[in-house]
Amino acid sequence: MALLEVNQLTKNYARRSGWLGAHQEKCVVDRVSFSIVRGETLGLVGESGSGKSTVARMILGLIPPSSGTVSFAGEEVIHGASNASLRTLRRRMQPVFQDPFAALNPRMTVAEIIAEPFRIHRHDGSGVPAENPRALLAEVGLDESALPRYPHEFSGGQRQRINIARALALRPELLVLDEPVSALDVSVGAQIMNLLRHLQQTFQLTYLFISHSMPLVRYLATGIVVMRSGKVVEAGTCEQICQFPGEPYTKALLEATPELPAADM
Repeated sequence: MALLEVNQLTKNYARRSGWLGAHQEKCVVDRVSFSIVRGETLGLVGESGSGKSTVARMILGLIPPSSGTVSFAGEEVIHGASNASLRTLRRRMQPVFQDPFAALNPRMTVAEIIAEPFRIHRHDGSGVPAENPRALLAEVGLDESALPRYPHEFSGGQRQRINIARALALRPELLVLDEPVSALDVSVGAQIMNLLRHLQQTFQLTYLFISHSMPLVRYLATGIVVMRSGKVVEAGTCEQICQFPGEPYTKALLEATPELPAADM
């Protein structure tokens, strides 16, 4: 059984057009469907503006879809879920965003940032056990000296490690990784990719990995969905898509991003 199922997900935005300002709808995600089996990684690939991040935000419940459904472990995420159910579901799937600095509150210390998920999710009386913040930092390769410091005191790679530690705090089953290394140097990004692979093996995590880089997706993913202009143009296993692409657009993506050096990955 799939952990995450996305079925015919669509997102339209209203806009004005012409001299009279007539209302029109622009479709940014058009009937996207895929599923992810527990413990595996699905790579969602496409150029900038293809709708990848919009899909991620709808899955996480950050924006409502125009139509379609999202199910997590057999439970409807969007339609028919109570507030309590949504809060529980959000503990079980967490995001890691592209910009590690923008994702962290500059006025909070690392200790406060990591404690925030527990503070939020205790409001529903669920009794979420607090993980040891030192242990959480150790899992992502940082030591306890980071706890009293602020985000601006860290490098980009260290900030992304803090983001990942926060995402892991509630022990989720699914991480939605939205271009998690695109804002980092190649060598630092390779370290984060290795960390993500290690964490997946250690905690049996499931990943939705969003990227425009086919080599990164090939390194981490077991399956690939290729998006263009809001639509799925090709889907299959990592081997099928990378070795035998069926669409010219997929071939162009493969040719546009050179292979990473073996030493880096």
